[in-house]
Amino acid sequence: VDADILELIASEAALHENYELATSVKGIGPQTAIYMLITTENFTLFKDWRKYACYAGIVPFDHRSGTSISRKSRVSSMANKRIKTLLSSAAASAIQSNVEMKMYYQRRIAEGKHHMSTLNIIRNKLVSRVFAAINRQEPYLDLHKYAA
Repeated sequence: VDADILELIASEAALHENYELATSVKGIGPQTAIYMLITTENFTLFKDWRKYACYAGIVPFDHRSGTSISRKSRVSSMANKRIKTLLSSAAASAIQSNVEMKMYYQRRIAEGKHHMSTLNIIRNKLVSRVFAAINRQEPYLDLHKYAA
């Protein structure tokens, strides 16, 4: 099935180009890139990465009602659970394979931040990087390895 899906993507130039750009981001693998292509209709359905992040359920919302009710921020339960799961796996992979993400994760945990909060931020970073690569039509360039 995977070979058939990749063959279908390779048969259409626009799909293949966006697939290659999405997988250029460290942490985004073939399954995540394919599912993002499907859910965004080849990145035409969502123009802004923040709207897609909201659709994926990785954006925290405040729970308030005036001045009397104030709860901590939570992510929506009305999300596409499949893409959220894939992005969680991608974030875990990015923490292991991307030096910048690993340092960011370790710094936040050392500050006492919650693991899931940090993982959610990394998921958002991955989505924003994929959308940036697609919008620029250039592969993601990891500048961290060029930093002194």
